[in-house]
Amino acid sequence: MSTVNIPRLDLNTYINGNADERKAFSDAIGKAFNETGFVTITNHGLSKELIDKLYAQVKALFALPEEIKAKYEIPGLAGQRGYTGKNKETAKGFKVPDLKEFWQIGQTVTDGAPEKELYPDNVKVEEQPEFNAVTEEVYKKLEGAGIHLLRAIAVYLGLDEHYFDDKVHNGNSILRTLHYFPIENPDALPADAVRAGAHEDINLITLLIGASADGLELLTRDNTWFPVKAHGEDLVVNVGDMLQRLTNNKLKSTTHRVVNPPREEMKNSRFSVPFFLHPKSNMDLTSLPSTIDAEHPKLYTDITAGEYLDERLREIGLKK
Repeated sequence: MSTVNIPRLDLNTYINGNADERKAFSDAIGKAFNETGFVTITNHGLSKELIDKLYAQVKALFALPEEIKAKYEIPGLAGQRGYTGKNKETAKGFKVPDLKEFWQIGQTVTDGAPEKELYPDNVKVEEQPEFNAVTEEVYKKLEGAGIHLLRAIAVYLGLDEHYFDDKVHNGNSILRTLHYFPIENPDALPADAVRAGAHEDINLITLLIGASADGLELLTRDNTWFPVKAHGEDLVVNVGDMLQRLTNNKLKSTTHRVVNPPREEMKNSRFSVPFFLHPKSNMDLTSLPSTIDAEHPKLYTDITAGEYLDERLREIGLKK
């Protein structure tokens, strides 16, 4: 049976630690991403107070009347900003949409960089000004934590520590607030309808703020599902397909899903907030030469991050 290696790592030991502590963190995250593709992170810079405030705003957002939420669904943006309603996103390879609705917040370019012209403006919730302020603060804090994590990963890969810095500065990252809505009549569901079908993430890494209920599972190497649980305010961090491509499968983008709760709990909502850390669209995802050898031949065609994102958004039904 394969070992499921999901260590609990303290990001502060990488940011402020001595050389030995920093190397130990880098080795541990690299090993976990090589074996299981998941870690949990503590001391990541988000206070319990901020997380509580975020969830209060997220719950209030999704409690708004359907007609108010619908006015924030913007055609042509492929769900990349604002609201995406129920039964819109389908996991790759599935026919039944996931049982969820979500709201997405993107990058705010403040330094006059050319990316400002590429990204649509964020959609502001008129009824909830605090939602806009809190999600912007959370976005920046998760982006900062993600940059430190990528530095540790770069060191593990034998790259310059700052290899990813310019690639993710003003990157196309997304903060998604998610509501897995209550199921009032489980018998009416299609047999294969789940909260989030088995999938891999598109981006470099995902930072997930602990969800309001259990349900996240990853697929182990021996093809069994393993529940992922985080302590309190820890982040769950996993490898996305872009990082897997870049490292020629050295780091694993592990299949994961969100399963439906026991029948008696189906009437309860589940909320979660993942941050999908993306690079700028022009990042070259060609596999690093150091990850290719006779034992590990090159597995992927060359592609940019923007081309790959476009391809995947079409596969999951958000883009036509």
